[in-house]
Amino acid sequence: MTSMIFPTRRDETWRYSDIAALATLWPLPAPTCIDVAAGETARCHLLQDAADDATAVHDYVIAIADGARCDFHVLNIGGKLGRVTFAVTLGKGSHFELNGAIIGGGDQTLEIVTSVTHAEPDATSGQTIRSILGQRATGSYLGSINVARDAQRTDAFQSVKAMLLDRTATANAKPELEIFADDVKCAHGATVGELDRQALFYMASRGMDPATAKTLLLKAFVAGVFDDVSDEAVKDRLEAAAIAKLETLV
Repeated sequence: MTSMIFPTRRDETWRYSDIAALATLWPLPAPTCIDVAAGETARCHLLQDAADDATAVHDYVIAIADGARCDFHVLNIGGKLGRVTFAVTLGKGSHFELNGAIIGGGDQTLEIVTSVTHAEPDATSGQTIRSILGQRATGSYLGSINVARDAQRTDAFQSVKAMLLDRTATANAKPELEIFADDVKCAHGATVGELDRQALFYMASRGMDPATAKTLLLKAFVAGVFDDVSDEAVKDRLEAAAIAKLETLV
């Protein structure tokens, strides 16, 4: 995900990024490495809420050994450029689960970039990303699933949905599969939409003010992303930060 050579938009993983903002942080620090030992379970989270004028890049390299599991929750809401990347390698019978939300406004550029490699048989992975973008914000998910020739019985999916609050906001979604094994189940889907006008009209007809109606619909859109966070304090912190960010957009 990272390189010693300053990237350009010709590099697909940087295609939609804010290169000028990135220059203020270059060179990037070394990635955070997470090694999950055989049979173990790791539960990780990131609340990326840098200041409005800051550049924040968080790179993760995750190795999941045989029979191990890693669950990662990420909320990406801060910075002029807020970028989170994952380079994941799965061992035999292991599992990786990523649940993430991007919520941006103003002139923010917020990104989640993943490369998940199924290197051995019988591993599974799931990636669920929800984006809400207003004003002139750009939100991007670029995710690849790579299945090695010997990684038979791989089961992997990506689910990416984005909600645009303004026509000036931009959502980019590029799920990608590269499969060399023949006994696999891999699926991906991406949608971009707007708030349901009929639902907003119905709520207004019941006396609900527009801001409250929009906030409720947006909460429902991202509902479930943090439902399985095992630590209640972490869950409450992520949900509170997401709601506070949403309230600045409606």
